[in-house]
Amino acid sequence: MKRDYELGFILNPEVSEDETRAILDRVSQVVANYGGQVVRVNPWGRRRLAYPIERHRDGNYIFVDMILTPETVAELERTMMVSEIVLRHMVKRRDPKAVQKEREEREARAAAAAAAASAPASEVAEVPVAEPEASEIPVAELSEVDPADVPPAIEEEPIEV
Repeated sequence: MKRDYELGFILNPEVSEDETRAILDRVSQVVANYGGQVVRVNPWGRRRLAYPIERHRDGNYIFVDMILTPETVAELERTMMVSEIVLRHMVKRRDPKAVQKEREEREARAAAAAAAASAPASEVAEVPVAEPEASEIPVAELSEVDPADVPPAIEEEPIEV
């Protein structure tokens, strides 16, 4: 029985884009091997931590929504634990009612976009097409994220020694 889960993890702030891509690819690979599906990736970017973790004051936050079997969660946990660049991680089961509401909204937007695309250009009079939110960016388009779509980060304050 497949369920909706959300994986949130914080990466070491010194990791490169390639290392971030590698950990996301590994998560996608684990999910695909167990018959799951990655719904969306939501990269929040570099944020201030509530408390220092391994002497780091900041971290790169990434959230991944997935459809998994419960057995896959154990493998994801193991993958996150053995990775040295992951400071913290958490897998959480999502509320089924909230997930259903999101799916209905996404389907309604897709239907509106399809209707607008299929209508002749002369009949369409400035129909606004919703841009995808940062939380709906597929894994393949992660490097093409517009900085305006990502929530603002906390301004860094200089640390005095």
